[in-house]
Amino acid sequence: MREKLFIAIDNNYDEIISLRRHLHENPELSFEEVETPKLIADYHRNLGHEVREHVGGRGVVAILKGNKPGKTVALRADFDALPIQDEKDVPYKSKIPGAMHACGHDGHSASLLGLAKSLNSIKDQLFGKIIFIHQHAEELAPGGAIAMIEDGCLDGVDYIFGTHLWATEPLGKIQYKSGPIMAAADRFEITIQGQGGHGAKPHETKDSIVIGSQIVLALQQIVSRRVSPMDAAVISVGSFEAKNAFNVIADSVKIVGTARSFNEKVQDLLENEIQRVVKGICLAGDVTGTVQYKRGYPALVNHHDEAIQVAALAEDIPGVIEVEDMIPQMGGEDFAYYLHHVKGAFFFTGAKNPTWEKAYPHHHPKFDIDENALLISAKLLGDLALYYTSEM
Repeated sequence: MREKLFIAIDNNYDEIISLRRHLHENPELSFEEVETPKLIADYHRNLGHEVREHVGGRGVVAILKGNKPGKTVALRADFDALPIQDEKDVPYKSKIPGAMHACGHDGHSASLLGLAKSLNSIKDQLFGKIIFIHQHAEELAPGGAIAMIEDGCLDGVDYIFGTHLWATEPLGKIQYKSGPIMAAADRFEITIQGQGGHGAKPHETKDSIVIGSQIVLALQQIVSRRVSPMDAAVISVGSFEAKNAFNVIADSVKIVGTARSFNEKVQDLLENEIQRVVKGICLAGDVTGTVQYKRGYPALVNHHDEAIQVAALAEDIPGVIEVEDMIPQMGGEDFAYYLHHVKGAFFFTGAKNPTWEKAYPHHHPKFDIDENALLISAKLLGDLALYYTSEM
């Protein structure tokens, strides 16, 4: 049956690419998706699948029922874009100013739709049910996953799988990991209120810029001196804002950044230490400091048996040349929420064209993928669905 599925996927390749390029030309930002979920719902309806729209807001869930009893397996793809101007010189360049698919979600959606059509062509031989979860708003917390789960997208599901096209890894590579694979992604915002004044008379001010600079430097010591070297963690400042004239000392500063970790103990430590550093330095500088710490997506932790099965099946997928037990990524993903409820795994599908001298990273204005990766991701997700629906 898997050979028939793979042949069907290959036969649907042109349609998969057409779908991907249409989505790439017509990106929609997180929580603003309108036409994309309509396209996805109509596609599944034309296949005869049971379809639910507006799941958790803008999500779509479609169901393919096999003719034989078996388990229920969910496959998830996200479909939101990013607020980035597309700078690629390609025929399928984004038509929407200031928006583009710079993370591969167009490919995720097209691959899953092509897989749905391919599985539908052999539905008489299928076991159980296959649930296609098309998720909105992965890029912007609180994300779409948690709302879709609350709206019942995982009801009756036994297993769930998903993949991320990874443009910086070679085409043909599958990366997997048992346990933590992606980090918890938190955001912090620090506001320092000092007392501004003339740049010629700093002694009459409470210099928020100097104090803010001390805080930025002190934050870098949290990971190196407070977190165990056996635990992974990151604190990065992404924005330092203190707008003023060249000869005026600013009375306030806003610092924004992110903290990443793989377990709640370290996450708690990072939050507490950021609070402590800001409080101490502000006290010494006689200024007021506040910290808003917002927890984002939790760490994405794969279930052991399912992650190992991803690796086992990947070895026999056409086009796969390497299966790697990867080093966990510090990026975040709200697929983590699904794995809090059912067993499953998330993996990476290499999408760097072998002829490219340089692969632009995710969230870059010139980001692109080798579209042959869509065949590999569809085949591995399909093989996982066949394996787990027939598991007795």
